[in-house]
Amino acid sequence: MDAYEAILTRRSIRAYTDRPVAEEVIHKLLVAAMSAPSAGNQQPWQFVVTTERRLLDALADLLPFGKMLKQAPLAITVCGDAKGSPREGYWVQDCSAATENLLLAAHALGLGSVWLGVYPREERVAGVRQILEIPDHVTPLSVVAIGHPAEPAGPVDRYRPERVHRERW
Repeated sequence: MDAYEAILTRRSIRAYTDRPVAEEVIHKLLVAAMSAPSAGNQQPWQFVVTTERRLLDALADLLPFGKMLKQAPLAITVCGDAKGSPREGYWVQDCSAATENLLLAAHALGLGSVWLGVYPREERVAGVRQILEIPDHVTPLSVVAIGHPAEPAGPVDRYRPERVHRERW
């Protein structure tokens, strides 16, 4: 699957089989996430890989749209690390790019995934920090549920020409 096809056919998958995701595939996902662009090449991201059922269930209970974590074999939490980053505030964009790379890589590797927003909801940030024992200088941006899809998801045309403005609004 080429990059353009992956972009056009990726969908949020919320149902997974019980088949685990292999370690070498998790490594590929993390390599792809860390290949994202970042402001000043600061790469402020940190990742928490979670496969322990107790923690996945706790995240599912915390996140209002995260019930699929009860069956997902894997979650990767994308976090921004404020320590030593002179590009204050850009971690959100940088970690968002890493999250999108993670989603596209999962799809290209035959997996399903869905982006669960954490930041800027303070109650979610605090809850994810507590569950995953994340230090205070690190902020969780997103939790990505990942697994082998148990539901089909075909391509959808989302192009809207009325949302395109040329030269000026």
